[in-house]
Amino acid sequence: MARVLALVPDLLFGSRVQSMLAGAGHEVELVSGETDVWEQIGATDVLVVDLTTDDVDGIELVDTLKTGGEMHGVRSLAFYSHVDAEVRDRALAAGFDTVVPRSRMAREGAALVEGLVSR
Repeated sequence: MARVLALVPDLLFGSRVQSMLAGAGHEVELVSGETDVWEQIGATDVLVVDLTTDDVDGIELVDTLKTGGEMHGVRSLAFYSHVDAEVRDRALAAGFDTVVPRSRMAREGAALVEGLVSR
């Protein structure tokens, strides 16, 4: 079981992610803003970030957390719109462990988190 912090401002999709991961046995905290991530990152095993929203710049957030050392020991999983390859490339360059299209997150989110936890 992993402690998962999910930065997913879209409440509908966020609930889906939370339900999927909780159903796989993970402890999931769904948050919608950067402040929540800063407050809870220290007690997190996996950070899931929605890159499809304009509400939060998840790439910049994770880059800042990594630079400051707050992400030490925390795995990261991001999902993006399948038509936005530039976002995927920026996320990989920022150091996300796994970056997948939103559709894959919807289908395989629990398995993706398991893969990160077992590394």
